[in-house]
Amino acid sequence: MQPLSHLDSFVRTADAGSFSAAARQLGITPAAVSKNVARLEAGLGVRLFQRSTRRLTLTEGGERLLHEVRGALTTLTDAVNGIAEQDRQPAGTLKVSMGLAFGRTYVVPLLGEFLRRYPAVLPDWHFDNRQIDLIGEGFDAAIGGGIELTPGVVARELARIHIVAVAAPDYLAGRAVPRHPSALAAFDGIVRRSSPTGRVRAWVMRNARGEEAAADMRPRVIFSDPEAMCQAALMGLGIALLPMPFALPWLHSGGLVRVLPGWWADGGPLSLYYPSKKQLPARTRVFVDHVVAEFRAQDFARRVLGA
Repeated sequence: MQPLSHLDSFVRTADAGSFSAAARQLGITPAAVSKNVARLEAGLGVRLFQRSTRRLTLTEGGERLLHEVRGALTTLTDAVNGIAEQDRQPAGTLKVSMGLAFGRTYVVPLLGEFLRRYPAVLPDWHFDNRQIDLIGEGFDAAIGGGIELTPGVVARELARIHIVAVAAPDYLAGRAVPRHPSALAAFDGIVRRSSPTGRVRAWVMRNARGEEAAADMRPRVIFSDPEAMCQAALMGLGIALLPMPFALPWLHSGGLVRVLPGWWADGGPLSLYYPSKKQLPARTRVFVDHVVAEFRAQDFARRVLGA
């Protein structure tokens, strides 16, 4: 059986992309990390990395090993840390995935108070709009919408995300104001292509009276990123159907205005995902509690309602 220190060095190097970065995380020298990985390769009889002067890349065997051991190694590390943390402050690397713009706007501002309370926690946050494998990729938590609830993953809903129609005041100037979603067909549309499916998103809008209508627009531009859609709307290129968290800052500033106020589409829940372990690491537990409490204190769920 390979020593855990060898496997830990391998996983950290694969995640960090270099022996030096892994060494900083482990608190040892790059030479020691390299030696641990070399001993692991010798013991397995498999080359795990392709080495060059510029970077390390995983071989096919390295990819397979990483997939197999990452989750188990995280479980063992969490169990050890959980026992140690019973008598001290939460500590360790906190690996979290979140969307690019959403993370910068709504989660990063929570970091100062979190670090003041838990100085021994090291946030390792990944800003990416892709769907992740929470367990398989060794994340402590993720924030987003539409993440598949695979076995071993639980979700705490932070809010329901409503999709609303917005545009720059200059774009609407001199145009007849639409009164019904069906009228959007006469306007330039800033529409979204779904990254997972590759299809242009179609929305059905509703109002407080329970009426529903399709929001079909004449595509002027198609983007896969809601932040880019927001920027295009600010430029006056057309009407965009945006999730409220992206539109909200610009609605407050006046850069964008609501089109069809009182109509919205349901974008599903925004949730905080984390592994359903019996001994959840203290760093993950306090992060979940902190985010949930802060979002509740800011009345986030009400602010992103489209009604």
